[in-house]
Amino acid sequence: MNRIYLDYAATTPVDKDVLEAMLPYFGEKFGNPSSVHSFGQDAQSAVDQARSHIADFLGCLSQEIVFTGSATEANNLAILGSAASALSVSQKAHIITTRIEHESVLEPIKQLAKTNPNVSVTYLPVSRDGFVSAEAVRDALTPETALVSVMYANNEIGTIQPIKEIAEVVREHNEKLKAKSYKLKTVFHTDAVQAALYCPMKVADLGVDMLTLSGHKIYGPKGVGALYVKKGTVVSPVIFGSGQEYGKRSGTENVPGIVGIGAAVEAIDRSAGESIEKLRDYFIDETLNQISTSSLNGGRQSRLPNNANILFRGVSSVDLIMRLDAEGIAVSSGAACQSKAVAASHVLAALGLSVKDASSSIRFSLGKNTTKKDIDKALAALLKLTHT
Repeated sequence: MNRIYLDYAATTPVDKDVLEAMLPYFGEKFGNPSSVHSFGQDAQSAVDQARSHIADFLGCLSQEIVFTGSATEANNLAILGSAASALSVSQKAHIITTRIEHESVLEPIKQLAKTNPNVSVTYLPVSRDGFVSAEAVRDALTPETALVSVMYANNEIGTIQPIKEIAEVVREHNEKLKAKSYKLKTVFHTDAVQAALYCPMKVADLGVDMLTLSGHKIYGPKGVGALYVKKGTVVSPVIFGSGQEYGKRSGTENVPGIVGIGAAVEAIDRSAGESIEKLRDYFIDETLNQISTSSLNGGRQSRLPNNANILFRGVSSVDLIMRLDAEGIAVSSGAACQSKAVAASHVLAALGLSVKDASSSIRFSLGKNTTKKDIDKALAALLKLTHT
């Protein structure tokens, strides 16, 4: 059976050139970057080169890139590290985020608020189409706001948030604080894991203080992430040891993984988004036209070009995913399955969907290897399975 993969938002295959770049560091170039001998120097040189690739991609200094073991870890470092730094100089810390963030943002914030009574959180709502407004951020800011964390693009519905506008609001807020002699600066973090392949990524243009990347979402390896930390932004470490990564993330660097994420960033082809978007639009149009019970979750505009999250009313998403898999088509749900229990997507709930409709929604995410033949086969399978 010719299998079709339409779950690129979950993970991507490692690009052939990326894999080739990584292979020597599993073998003869096995040195520890912290070692002073030639083996270590070779490894450190590879880490430095990868750091340089990412810095070029983001338009920042190499010293502003911190490698981590995943994007989840990078988000935790951004959030927990910012909160720790804020609480070291202030009695209270206020955090602003949205109701549609990835769990790797929501959970550390939740734990902070649960374990520290001096931490308060504002969860911003989103529109029916899945967008947060910069004005909502402005209204939520207080002199005690230590961190604003708003994702660049959503992993479930693909909506792209107005990061530049939010950054401007935070900047204006900080200027007012400075004028009033408040010591606490509000830091703006964005989880850009899903956005990296398709959206503008120059941090100076975006205006962010911290930005998270993931290797395996950009045709690179799993087990490696990166956090951009703007020079002057104070982030306390959350992993302690020998002080690698400029003292922000201790632990021997994953050299093959770091080489991989550097090569993946260098290989990003912006033009691929155009052809992917045409296929995605064709898929959405044909699905909505041919299946009367279907509708699109999230706005059509300002959306990642590879994302389609579709509600099939009256159909169990878990059942449909399994039946599609039997047809050789891999997709995912907006629901998280844990120990046979299905929880409705918090993202779809934030849009106002009922538990029933959220549990009838499926995410289709295309990639650079997706063809029209793949889409036509998926459409045929959906027509058959939703009419039986």
